[in-house]
Amino acid sequence: MSRPRLALLAALLLTGCAGPRPRNQTGVLTGIDVLERDGFKELAGKRVGLITNPSGQDRLGRSTARVLAEAPNLTLVSLFSPEHGITARNEAAQISSTTVVLAGRAIPVHSLYSGGILGMRPKIPDLEQLDALVFDIQDIGARFYTYLATMGMAMEEAKKAGIEFVVLDRPDPIRGDIVEGPVLDDLSLRKLTPTAYYPVPVRHGMTAGEMALFYNQEVKHPDLEIVRMRGWRRDMWYDQTGLPWTPPSPNMPDLEAATLYPGIGIFEAGNVSVGRGTPLPFRWIGAPWIDGEKLAGELNAALLPGIEFSAQDYTPSKSVYAGTLCRGVRMKVTDRDQLRPLTVFLAINRFLLQDYPDQFRWRWNEVKRMVGTERFRFLLLTGGDREKLRDLFEGEAERFKLSRQPYLLYR
Repeated sequence: MSRPRLALLAALLLTGCAGPRPRNQTGVLTGIDVLERDGFKELAGKRVGLITNPSGQDRLGRSTARVLAEAPNLTLVSLFSPEHGITARNEAAQISSTTVVLAGRAIPVHSLYSGGILGMRPKIPDLEQLDALVFDIQDIGARFYTYLATMGMAMEEAKKAGIEFVVLDRPDPIRGDIVEGPVLDDLSLRKLTPTAYYPVPVRHGMTAGEMALFYNQEVKHPDLEIVRMRGWRRDMWYDQTGLPWTPPSPNMPDLEAATLYPGIGIFEAGNVSVGRGTPLPFRWIGAPWIDGEKLAGELNAALLPGIEFSAQDYTPSKSVYAGTLCRGVRMKVTDRDQLRPLTVFLAINRFLLQDYPDQFRWRWNEVKRMVGTERFRFLLLTGGDREKLRDLFEGEAERFKLSRQPYLLYR
């Protein structure tokens, strides 16, 4: 897509002109809704930069970029776009900066996905003209989803630049009271990848604002502001908030995909397809060498709570095995409150290793970045003791729930 067409598409998405949106008149108020309601008092008189994509919008479906550009008592100076760009549709490994027109003004968009981990940090010259840097993007609730890592790096750079950092808070869409998976134990990985940035479990159960408070114990930014939501509870799923779902990235089309993502997403470190380029990203897993009927039968016999499996073939149009017919298994969530995606991950992993020892392969460096610890590999290579694996995936998460308490903003 040419740069002018990309800029036009970005402008349409950011101004809320991509089509009619459901209206949330009585449900949860996100950070941008509260900011609007209170007359933008936290940003009054300030020059503002905004990290966002189309998932940053108010309850009426207007983009946060548009809302801030039209606000009478602040100046929106610039936008910053994360992975997948300002449109949330770009799957390139490196994304260029661009410009959009909002409120009759050309506003620069600085890419925070311009190459490598260093290319995810806002540049100090782009921050020096600001009084505040604002973050408003919908997260998914999995540590290896990169948007909160972008937030963390931006908070660090905002501190260096001596400007305020403001988080417009949003729900954890897959509930904030359930925590699963190992805690990241090698913080040197954050120098290499955004998928391993915070020492939290895979499914962390925290909002962006809570994660910012948690991380600020390390960053110590003296001017961190969280604009809290109103009406959100930790036991809420996203579709219970009254907020419209806007896909925050190209392969996150709906809440069911997000629900399974913390477990199924880990398989991207192996040689199986997780459904990218099919109608069911993160709800299907397959490979040319898998017997879908057999795997589905084994998984159903395991009686995993909240999920059913059926054989399904697809030919992915992208990612691993693009253009190749793959046998596999479709996943259907039957009880999301009982479902534990990391338990699903462990079960699928066990059967793949058991049934396809000559075909299934992990890329161990990537596995460590996704799971968060070398101990997972050690346990698998020494026999895969199921009790020790369960403690790694469940025990650590329960212990983390206690340590995160001081940073939680909602009941």
